[in-house]
Amino acid sequence: MLVLSRKKGETIVIQDQIELTILSVEGDTVKVGISAPKHVDIFRKEVYLSIQEANRESAAPQQSDLNALIHRLRGPNN
Repeated sequence: MLVLSRKKGETIVIQDQIELTILSVEGDTVKVGISAPKHVDIFRKEVYLSIQEANRESAAPQQSDLNALIHRLRGPNN
């Protein structure tokens, strides 16, 4: 992990397209402004992790759905 110190109003540039600017510092809270192309998704980490978990849950087959599918594939006589 790269660690940088920045003051209010200072900016960090990532790959010519993304700029992080320190807008304010109040106690333990730092406000960061982010300028990036529209195709770059930007999330707070807790939101990103929640999205990943929801995607995993929706992609995983539910046991009841799997049992129903097996029953249909076997046909009505089995």
